[in-house]
Amino acid sequence: MGKVTGFKEYKREDFGYQRVGERITHFKEFTIAMPKDDVEKQAARCMECGVPFCHSSYGCPLANIIPQFNDLIYTDKWESAFRNLMSTNNFPEFTGRVCPAICETACVLGINDEPVAIKNIEYAIIEKAYEKGWMKTLSKEKQTGKKVAIVGSGPAGLAAADQLNKAGHEITVYEKEKRIGGLLRYGIPNFKLDKKDVVQRRIDIMIEEGINFIPEVNVGVDISINELDKEFDAIIVCIGAGKPRDLPIINRDAKGIHFAMDFLAQNNSILECEIFNEQEKISAKGKKVLVIGGGDTGSDCVGTSIRQGAKSVMQIELLSKPPLSRTEEMPWPKFPRIFKLSTSQSEGCDLEFDVLSKSFIKNETGHLIGVNCVKIKWDGQNFKEIDGSEFVIEADLVLLAMGFVGPSQDCVIENFNLKIDQRTNIEAINYKTSVPKIFSCGDSRRGQSLIVWAIFEGRECAVVVDEFLMNKKSMLNRSNKSLYEL
Repeated sequence: MGKVTGFKEYKREDFGYQRVGERITHFKEFTIAMPKDDVEKQAARCMECGVPFCHSSYGCPLANIIPQFNDLIYTDKWESAFRNLMSTNNFPEFTGRVCPAICETACVLGINDEPVAIKNIEYAIIEKAYEKGWMKTLSKEKQTGKKVAIVGSGPAGLAAADQLNKAGHEITVYEKEKRIGGLLRYGIPNFKLDKKDVVQRRIDIMIEEGINFIPEVNVGVDISINELDKEFDAIIVCIGAGKPRDLPIINRDAKGIHFAMDFLAQNNSILECEIFNEQEKISAKGKKVLVIGGGDTGSDCVGTSIRQGAKSVMQIELLSKPPLSRTEEMPWPKFPRIFKLSTSQSEGCDLEFDVLSKSFIKNETGHLIGVNCVKIKWDGQNFKEIDGSEFVIEADLVLLAMGFVGPSQDCVIENFNLKIDQRTNIEAINYKTSVPKIFSCGDSRRGQSLIVWAIFEGRECAVVVDEFLMNKKSMLNRSNKSLYEL
């Protein structure tokens, strides 16, 4: 695929970014896309590798047909490349921006060279499709008369809705928040994923295609389970895994300690003109911010705090600093845990690894002023504190970004009387819950994961639901074909 000698002739190039000093003054996306000719050169690097691991089980969960769309881009067949991409991925405008590109870490070229810039190529394809009008409303070719309710409008719910709508079913999506999008809308900062020009743009197409979105409805509270059961032929619960992991140490009640998602969601809401009073606002302006947790959510807190005008930002992590390259424990094509600064961390953040938070420190008015910490090391079985390594981090705003422990909408699970597994996720075997005609997919079923996995789950669940409704094999093929025709 691509040009046979392309990987020898062209070096990998990535999209550029606005300078740090410029981009931290706003919350807009700061990626600088490549010119068309440069994208085609990058696609030319896709080699005839025999077995394309990029869309194997080690690579893209959606099984995007990456070598084919690379070849189509190299030969200047952009519209065909778009249709190829849409055959497996409902939302390349999302994954092309925020996916960690596990396809690239499985690229065969990456064994001894820089892998093909697949994520950037995907981004370029979908943006070209919007520019040229290829990405547009599709009309339903049939109506089945079946009605499906989807609880939750995150990436899994949107993917299931899109697939089932194309199969001819009538789809209604319920969302407890004011705006549609779930994690896409409230969890990811605007500077990584614009809400109006990217998220809403795609949702508007889905509305035009006949999907009914109902925001500000908390299922089980604002609408009863019995009502849904009577009105719909199938129900899909995809409420995410938004229950945050807490840090129950001394002085946890100090003022100035917040969960990361509360901070991020509020900032996104303010950018969409929602009004909060000063007592409700979680602001980093002028503060010494400490982010506890070294993952993507913590990194998003870093970038948001810097843009809000924090005095300083530090991020600490329980684990050790990852190596700079693959080790024997991380052989190709497995996704490696290697050290790389995120764009937010590179904007001005102190990073500390092997740090355990022992207690919060508060003043006489109950406000946070710091955190007692200690350095630790892993002995192969447990973390051990290093004697004499205690230290204090000054902070008047702490953001807890230590991951998630399950779905947050307990009322939905309880009212539907759904079984949960040992991790408190919804128990759903082959996407079927313990309750007849109720299904589940996404993070609420599999646990906290990537957006690309949520889209995969939504597509897979749609197949199961379609077969349940029609009592025959679904036309929605699993993971590698939608109703977009090549």
